[in-house]
Amino acid sequence: MNLTHPIASVGELVGDPSRAAMLIALLGATDLSAGDLARAAGTSPQSASAHLSKLVDGGLLKARSEGRNRYYRISNPEVVHALEALGAISTPPARSDVVRSHADLDLCRARSCYDHLAGQLGVAITEKLEKLKVIHAGSGRDYSIGSRGAKWFADLEIDVGALQSTRRRFARRCLDWTERKPHLAGALGAALFDRMLASGWLARRRDTRALRVTGRGAEELKNRFGLMV
Repeated sequence: MNLTHPIASVGELVGDPSRAAMLIALLGATDLSAGDLARAAGTSPQSASAHLSKLVDGGLLKARSEGRNRYYRISNPEVVHALEALGAISTPPARSDVVRSHADLDLCRARSCYDHLAGQLGVAITEKLEKLKVIHAGSGRDYSIGSRGAKWFADLEIDVGALQSTRRRFARRCLDWTERKPHLAGALGAALFDRMLASGWLARRRDTRALRVTGRGAEELKNRFGLMV
């Protein structure tokens, strides 16, 4: 660990293409085995094990054992925010004449960013929540509850007071790497995303972080946010 400039140590960890691929694979908020991550990185099991040890020792990942297997996950939400921000500054905006694959388009439209909603839909919802005075962009990187916030979230059975009393950051601005605008993260963003999944507004696509808006979700997004999806 570089104690004088610790960011250099983190940069070295993230800068390796195989380790970067593993970290991106874990943004889906699902614990993955060493074998899963070796396949995601396109590397051998032995090489993957060495990379994963470095990521755990560097504090970016946590590991747990289950029988003969070891499973990995991102260690804390701050790592997610950092990866999303790095994506925003390292990925050039797509030119209008570039033809994207369906998979890329799906990820841009709506995807999970660990435990909260990202992509065009995540940014659009966040902007609407600000406009409706449900949340307020305060100083720094946090959101606070707006004048209509407590009641709005209570209608979705989300207890704002309970979320504010947890140790986790309450509501965070997370820079979206495809939209280059903030989407809602933190305990509040996670609770809203959980509610949207549990209520059937969104559905996960198989083997990807991309999300699908259901018929019910389209109606709710139109009624609550005025969004046409």
